[in-house]
Amino acid sequence: MPLFFRKRKPSEEARKRLEYQMCLAKEAGADDILDISKCELSEIPFGAFATCKVLQKKVLIVHTNHLTSLLPKSCSLLSLATIKVLDLHDNQLTALPDDIGQLTALQVLNVERNQLTYLPRSIGNLIQLQTLNIKDNKLKELPDTTGELRSLRTLDVSGNEIQRLPQLLAHVRTLETLSLDASSMLYPPREVCGAGTAAVQQFLCKESGLEYYPPSQYLLPVLEPNGAEISQDSPDGPADRFSREEVEWQNRFLDYEKRKEQKALEKLEFERHLELGQRQHAQLLQQSHSQKDEILQTVKEEQTRLEQGLSEHQRYLDAERQRLQEQLKQTELTIAGRIQKLLRDNQRQKKSSEILKSLENERIRMEQLMSITQEETENLRRREIASAMQQMLTESCKSRLIQMAYESQRQSLVQQACSSMAEMDERFQQILSWQQMDQNKAISQILQESAMQKAAFEALQVKKDLMHRQIRNQEMVSQQRWALSSLLQQLLKEKKQREEELRDILMELEAKSETKQENYWLIQYQRLLNQKPLSLKLQEGSLERPLAALLVELSAEHYLPIFAHHRVSLDMLCHMSPGDLAKMGVSEAGLQHEILQKARDLLDVARIQPELKPTKDEVVGALEPLPAPQEPPESVRPSAPPAELEGQASECVVCLEREAQMIFLTCGHVCCCQRCCQPLRTCPLCRQEITQCLRIYHS
Repeated sequence: MPLFFRKRKPSEEARKRLEYQMCLAKEAGADDILDISKCELSEIPFGAFATCKVLQKKVLIVHTNHLTSLLPKSCSLLSLATIKVLDLHDNQLTALPDDIGQLTALQVLNVERNQLTYLPRSIGNLIQLQTLNIKDNKLKELPDTTGELRSLRTLDVSGNEIQRLPQLLAHVRTLETLSLDASSMLYPPREVCGAGTAAVQQFLCKESGLEYYPPSQYLLPVLEPNGAEISQDSPDGPADRFSREEVEWQNRFLDYEKRKEQKALEKLEFERHLELGQRQHAQLLQQSHSQKDEILQTVKEEQTRLEQGLSEHQRYLDAERQRLQEQLKQTELTIAGRIQKLLRDNQRQKKSSEILKSLENERIRMEQLMSITQEETENLRRREIASAMQQMLTESCKSRLIQMAYESQRQSLVQQACSSMAEMDERFQQILSWQQMDQNKAISQILQESAMQKAAFEALQVKKDLMHRQIRNQEMVSQQRWALSSLLQQLLKEKKQREEELRDILMELEAKSETKQENYWLIQYQRLLNQKPLSLKLQEGSLERPLAALLVELSAEHYLPIFAHHRVSLDMLCHMSPGDLAKMGVSEAGLQHEILQKARDLLDVARIQPELKPTKDEVVGALEPLPAPQEPPESVRPSAPPAELEGQASECVVCLEREAQMIFLTCGHVCCCQRCCQPLRTCPLCRQEITQCLRIYHS
């Protein structure tokens, strides 16, 4: 008997959660996360793959389920091509797909607490993978292709049966954190594994014949590409960018919190309406069950009546069968008597043959006595044999005719019995067909009534959904009105604050123009430099003093935030090329070669004279920002980039003929004459919007 294994059906609560999460992911304005965790799934539904492919989801969370395979039938792994975070912990996975390397955008893979016994070799194609968590599985080894994960930062292989690490893991130079069971390791030794990640990497590099470098020197290729897109014309570009990013993230977080609260309220309302609908559905089911019981009772009564008729017909058939059996017994008795008669005839024939033999003996004796001639004896014997054979043939023909008559009579009796049995079977089949027709009619009536009940329930559910949608739309409109009113109030407050600031600036400009103070805009530029964010000051403070002095000497101090962001040192500059500087954001080809050449010269001098190397305190104090000057006298020269205001006037960047006479607010650039600035709406240098133009008069 074949066995059929059923999949574990999820509970009603898990099914509701799955439907709610799928609807939430498909709504307009939803984030890039698809969370179908804790839904008691035995396989990922096809709709999840379609949602990730169509809506370009970046985070897929499927933890705490009953998954045994990541990829169900009729699904392609390319549907998850945009996924960056894949969380599969607390499942029952025994293996990952062999083509998991197709997820080239994947950055975080978490398969903790599963039943994995091996990792596919294609995992080495995940060039952007930064975090790999395979804790608490049944792995015995790691594939050699893990050495191709050039962006890997965190690797957790604890809670497995791994005793040896692949030697090619030394090529993963970005690895910062490695978690393993040091007590069960054979290669590298336990002492090395217990010393930390750096000791393990040093051991593997030594075994591979490579030179070890700390991971901080190899983080440049895995940084975000947007890090190099910094404005080169505006000195306050990094500060503005960081402030804008901070405000943008705060706004996103607030929007996310609002959406979260709104979704929670919608979920409670949906569950309340769903419970009400379930009660009504239970009432309808109870009514349908009562009607179904009545119909089943009538069907049962009809069935008992039919069974009584069948039992009576069966008794009649049994009596008829007994009568036929008695007739067959009588015919068999007559046939047995005839067979005995035939046996007696055969015995008689045997006796006749014995008589012939005795006659033959008597003839021989008579021949001997009478001395008959040989010819007469042969003729006599032939005649006797012919007569005996003729008698035997007649007897055999009689017995054959008797046997044929018996066979024909027996065949006719068997045919009569078969025909009567066939008629009885036809009647029985006719009665069964009538019973089946009655059952089909009753079942069709039940199905028709259930379909009508289902249609009525669907119409009621659609009507309720329409009411819910109208109520939800009204709530959304009221919330949007409230948000717009609060935003308008905030904008009005910011507008008043901005007007007060501009009024103060204009009053200050008028006061400065009256006193005819020189180098005013250079002082303002210096103030802007001194108002850098604290995070940017700390990053610039971590730069080496010779490197900062080198950039100031080459008039490239506006690249200080870039070098500080990438943690570039003089030793790293010696191993870099102009292409690496271009990727960082240094676009001038001549400046790239000058920076690299100066860095090599400084290192050569430092090797010849080691006492010239700066100490840590000097490096920290080299880039401390200068205090903002409080009304400096005319003899003090500011620390801003030199601008020859009196010796050589800058020319207009539009017509390239007249002297630049206008200053743009709020960027502060002096780059256009009075005639060319009139049609301009944005600054030609930084592309910021021009709020006001001021004329410059030289004393």
